[in-house]
Amino acid sequence: MSDFRKLVVWQKAHELMIKVHTQSGDIRGAPYLQLKNQIIRAVMSIPANIVEGRAQSTDREFSRFLGYAAASASELEYHLLAAQDIGVLAARKGKPLIQRAIEVRKMIIGLKKTLGGGL
Repeated sequence: MSDFRKLVVWQKAHELMIKVHTQSGDIRGAPYLQLKNQIIRAVMSIPANIVEGRAQSTDREFSRFLGYAAASASELEYHLLAAQDIGVLAARKGKPLIQRAIEVRKMIIGLKKTLGGGL
C-alpha cells in the first residue's frame, strides 16, 4: 500500500490527535486521570489504526482497520462529551473537538465504503 501520509483522512486524524492532546491538558485532578487517559488512548488510536490498516496487503484488511479507527472516533466523541458534562473540559474547547471527531469518523466511513467495506 502507498504512503499513509498522503491520505487526507489520516492528515485530519493526526491534526485531531494533536489538538485533543493539547486540550486534554486542561483535565486535571486524580478523579479525572482515567478519563483523560481514555481520551488520549482513543484519539491516538484513530490515526494509528489508519496507519496500521494502510500497511495491510488487501483493501479488505485495510477496511477492517478503518472500522477500528471509526469506532475509536466514536469513543473519543463520547469521552469528550462526558468531560464537558462533568465540567472538566470547557464547552468552548470540547465542542470543536467533538465536531472534528465526527468529521473524521465520517471521512473514515466514506473511505471504508469506497473500499467495499460498508459501515
